[in-house]
Amino acid sequence: MRVVLQRVLEASVTVDGETVGTIGPGVVVLAAIRKDDTVEQVRKMAEKCVHLRIFPGEGGHFERSVLDRGGEILAVSQFTLYGDCRKGRRPSLAAAARPERAKELFDLFVDRLRDLGVPTAEGRFGALMRVHLVNDGPVTFEVEF
Repeated sequence: MRVVLQRVLEASVTVDGETVGTIGPGVVVLAAIRKDDTVEQVRKMAEKCVHLRIFPGEGGHFERSVLDRGGEILAVSQFTLYGDCRKGRRPSLAAAARPERAKELFDLFVDRLRDLGVPTAEGRFGALMRVHLVNDGPVTFEVEF
């Protein structure tokens, strides 16, 4: 599993002009499921996203997590994070999970984020989404398990 975390002041996702998810201060998580990912990897990634210290504290730049801050998460499925652009001019998406398996694991990921105590909004799996966000920093990290 691969995610890109972006610290934000606010974010939202729209599908066909309808807002399907919105958050205030927190983290946007763009998440991709690899074809051989396991339930354990997905759970571990959710825990990493919730507990990763990417917010400032009193004594330093990265001292608090989204959970510590009382922030929110906007989770967006993004299979193109597994696009391999090394050969040719068209990205290969062979490493990405099939849609049925990816949806199952993405839903588990979102459920686990919520179970860990972070209010979590989400995009709509498989839809053409418009993601609007205001970066905070900008602070962006890529994490992979």
